[in-house]
Amino acid sequence: MSEKNNIKSFLTKNIVPVLFVGLLLFAVPASRYSGTYLIQQVITRLARNSFLVLSLIIPIIAGMGLNFGIVLGAMAGQIGLIFVTDWGIVGMHGMLLAMILSTPLSILLGILGGVVLNRAKGREMITSMILGFFINGVYQFIVLYTMGNVIPMTNNKIVLPRGYGIRNAIDLKGIRMVMDRMLEIKIGSITIPVLTFIVIGIMCLIIIWFRKTKLGQDMRAIGQNMEVARSAGIKVERTRILSIVISTVLAGYGQIIFLQNIGTMNTYNSHEQIGMFAIAAILIGGATAAKATIPNVFLGIMLFHTMFIVSPMAGKQLIGQAQLGEFFRVFVSYGIIAISLVLHEWRRHKEKEASRMQFRHTSE
Repeated sequence: MSEKNNIKSFLTKNIVPVLFVGLLLFAVPASRYSGTYLIQQVITRLARNSFLVLSLIIPIIAGMGLNFGIVLGAMAGQIGLIFVTDWGIVGMHGMLLAMILSTPLSILLGILGGVVLNRAKGREMITSMILGFFINGVYQFIVLYTMGNVIPMTNNKIVLPRGYGIRNAIDLKGIRMVMDRMLEIKIGSITIPVLTFIVIGIMCLIIIWFRKTKLGQDMRAIGQNMEVARSAGIKVERTRILSIVISTVLAGYGQIIFLQNIGTMNTYNSHEQIGMFAIAAILIGGATAAKATIPNVFLGIMLFHTMFIVSPMAGKQLIGQAQLGEFFRVFVSYGIIAISLVLHEWRRHKEKEASRMQFRHTSE
């Protein structure tokens, strides 16, 4: 009986990753991709996306749920890349300068986000999503109308023919894969971007260290019970704002790492889906809106992006329609977030019921 309960408890806590493993067991053979190709693609996606997904962990520790507002940081990172491309600064220097330029803007946007979310306690996730849409409008206005008009732009290759506004696509050839190729090793036909993984590893160590600091402990206390934390003398609102600022700054860096891997930036769309995909990945790894760990990040990226890789080809092989795989990817992204949030609310409801029952038995 105890073993059955353990299995049931494991499946309840890990239903999303278990479901995805089951889907992959079906989709991977159907795609007919070679093992070497899949391994290379998964390594590439891990290097490209890990930093972005790691930026979600801090707000979850602080009890602010899944930060759909990481798109604010992504927009700051892209503005840094626009300036670096305009000035013609290439290589690692250009990438680092883009990060430096994105930092103050990310901090300002993070403070704005934190202040707004403090006014929407209990509804942080949907509020951060709507805030992302609002700031996206401001970003589009700045990039489309002020750059080259109010903000001087000297590189005609990235400015629209009318003389102001940035082109839809920017070639990032000056920093394309600069971090990935600076230090890489080859094992057979598989290439591993070692420097990128070192940077990601350092970020993981910083998160582990941060959790043990006074600020990290304060965030954890706020995540567990905001009122108790306030009674203990913790500055709840200030600490929540700091968690969003940290997340936004990291997201800016993550977007720069993401785009240097791709080598091209879609000025008006590159940032739009990163919040959705990063959140879907961490949830598929077994995280919830209340708890997330570093292993959740890497497991989620591997499962989610393996499905991304194989689903179009699996759809083509099975029914002759690769487009079905594309639709399935979008369906999975939104569906997995919906399922995870429903499960999160269901678990909270069960925990409250259990607490009430325990209190009733104690009082009797």
